[in-house]
Amino acid sequence: MIEKFKNLFPENVENGIENPIIDSELSYKEMLDSFNPDWSNEIIEKQKLVNVLYYSFDNKIHQGQIIINKKLEKDIDEIFKLAMQIKFPIEKTSPISTYYWNDKISMEYNNTSGFNYRKILGSERLSNHAYGFAIDINPRLNPFIKDGKILPDGANYDKTKTGTLTVENPIVKKFKELGWIWGGDWESIKDYQHFEKVLQ
Repeated sequence: MIEKFKNLFPENVENGIENPIIDSELSYKEMLDSFNPDWSNEIIEKQKLVNVLYYSFDNKIHQGQIIINKKLEKDIDEIFKLAMQIKFPIEKTSPISTYYWNDKISMEYNNTSGFNYRKILGSERLSNHAYGFAIDINPRLNPFIKDGKILPDGANYDKTKTGTLTVENPIVKKFKELGWIWGGDWESIKDYQHFEKVLQ
């Protein structure tokens, strides 16, 4: 992974690509240690633990990990390459297992995450996160808003803040170019952190 970033951004080698700050470096086995045995093995077998590099809010290069459906690995690589190129900051990127598979805790820590075997809020249907078809980015800056309720608690959507996603943001445009849907475009709710791409 480091080599492909060195080739793309040779000017940043001295700035930390070779020695990034480690936010997450779990093995696939470690990630699965807390996986509920009652959950679908068929789904988990379709996921990939992807190492990613990104600038965080300290303006230093960090290494984290995203769990995503194997078919979407290339898309995630492209998104994170773009984020590096434009220095779009990401707080941290750790598998949801780090937060006991608890989306609420992960959001409170402004964690960017993908796969999470959970149901849609207020529903009995599995979320697209449960299939590895979705990713949430900087949740505290890009909250979920419905009927005046904002998640995570205390979050605020301020378009002027760095790390916030807007319709004009290159990250949002790139996701859409790759065929993803952005929750910020939804009418009945706004889920500014959320991107999804449903595959068969």
